[in-house]
Formats: sequence, C-alpha cells, structure tokens
Amino acid sequence: MRILLTGAAGFIGSYVARALLEKGYEVIGLDNLNAYYDVRLKFYRLNTLLTQKGFHFFPIDISDWVSLAALFKRIGPLDAVINLAARAGVRASLEEPLLYHHTNATGSLHLLELMRHYQVPRYVLASTSSLYAGTPLPFTEEQPVNTPISPYAASKKAAEVMAYTYHKHYGIHVSVLRYFTVYGPAGRPDMSIFRFIEWVYRGQAVEIYGDGRQSRDFTFVEDVAQATVAALRLEGYAILNIGGGRAPTSLLEVVEFIERFLNKKAKLHFLPPQGADLVHTQADISRAQTLLGWHPQVDFYDGLARTLNWHLSNRALLDNLTL
Repeated sequence: MRILLTGAAGFIGSYVARALLEKGYEVIGLDNLNAYYDVRLKFYRLNTLLTQKGFHFFPIDISDWVSLAALFKRIGPLDAVINLAARAGVRASLEEPLLYHHTNATGSLHLLELMRHYQVPRYVLASTSSLYAGTPLPFTEEQPVNTPISPYAASKKAAEVMAYTYHKHYGIHVSVLRYFTVYGPAGRPDMSIFRFIEWVYRGQAVEIYGDGRQSRDFTFVEDVAQATVAALRLEGYAILNIGGGRAPTSLLEVVEFIERFLNKKAKLHFLPPQGADLVHTQADISRAQTLLGWHPQVDFYDGLARTLNWHLSNRALLDNLTL
C-alpha cells in the first residue's frame, strides 16, 4: 500500500510512520516543520525516519493548496491518506483561531478534494477528545459534540463534518479517530507530561492550571499508532475513541510518580484554571475494540516510566530545548 501521511515529523505521526513501514507500506510523509514548538525535536523524529526504506519526505503545508496539488499530481496513485497534520493545543488556539481553522479545517478540505480528484479511497483523520466538552463521562461516540469550547476543537469538528460530506457524496471510506491525551517518548513539549518531567528534572516550577485534581485518560503513543494503522481497513464512515480506556489519572498523580522516579521534589506553582480546558476526560473504547480488535497494551505507569527513561537518555537534545 502507498500511504500519504501528513504530520510525519510530529509526535504521533512519527510513530504511525514507523508502524506503517514495519508492515511494508510505502509512506509519503508531509510536514511543514513549523515552529509551534522547538523544531529540533521534529528533526530528531524525522531523522530516524529518513534512513528507513520506503519513506519519502516532502516539507509541505496542507493549507498550501498549490504545493499540495502539485504533490498529488507528482506522486501518482495512493491507497489512503492519514491526516495527522494539525495545529494542536486548546489554549494556543484562543490566541490564533484563524491559523487553527486554516490548518485543521481548510487543510483537511484540501486533502479531501484532492483525494476526490485522484480517486484515493480511504481517509483516516486525527480528531480530539476536546470535542466532548460538557458531556458526561465516559465519553462515547454517540454523544453530541456541538459545544466546542476552543477554536482547536471547533476546527476539528469542522474537519470531521467535511469528511462525512465527502464520504456521502464520493464514497471515500473515512475513519475519524478521537485521540485522548497521547503521551510517550519524544512527545510534544507543550503537553503536560513532557513539561512536568522537564520542569522537575531541571528544578523549575511546575505550572499547573487549576488545583491539579483535573484528570486525563492518558494513552501511550505506540497504542495510538497501532489503532491508526488498523483503521485503514475500515469501510464506510466511523468515529472511534482512541483512549486508555481506564479510570483517568490526575495531574497531581502524574507529578508524584515523576518525583519518585527522578528522586526530586517538584516545585508546584498553581495558576487559575483555563476556560478552554476540559476538567476530566475518559474514553469509552468499546467501538474501537469491536471494529478494530484493538485495545491499549501499555499500562499508564509503564508508559510513563519509558517516557522518563527517554528523557534521561536524551539530555543532549533536551537540556537546551525550549518548553
């Protein structure tokens, strides 16, 4: 299979690329390598892929219609598109809503329109648990998600709905994967676990919005990658929660584990709650288990220990990395 994978130098994207390559797929990776966070981390991930057979890379932004259209014309037939390219982060989206919509909604539309033109039959879209704001736990795919509380979530909702339109009219098979707080080695430095580890290790203040009792259904990145690859075989239009499927873990519990692992005391600095943040998340993953035969393999604390060991082993990269 020939797969176009956007966001290939991103956190989840790099793991999905490796999972695809391990199955013998050809991967055409796209990433605009933007400076939303320290680009050295993106090149760290990308460099591990560039040495692998079957991986091809193009530094293209999916919101750039001209460049994207030229690429589709150049690369020839595709079996599927996996769209992991996105502007992420609920708080940052409040500051740059136009940018978030342009990348997450318009960029997704660009891909769908080119898929229609070149008759690419399958589309996997990365979406988000942030859509479930205001709905009861555990979150299920049947719940209405019509009250997004951040431009990020709203842009992802727009991408989901547009994907359905292209499925309805053009028969594209669409799998929408709502990821729940993904973590793991070489993660995103704007996310809590990456920052908490670095702040505790560096002896800096650990910034927590709210009282720290807010909780997340953390999901290990390798489990997410396996679910994403498995979704390629689905037909029709499906929305699936991809989460840990367990009781959520509070931020204070995460910090306590990091303290014990590093044998360092955290300097907690509590800040006012952010209005765009969900207080708790928890995924009902029964649909993913049924349709994909998938369930998470990595226990949260085992995954957190693996993540901590990666941080300890990559100090040359991380000591001067901007958080």
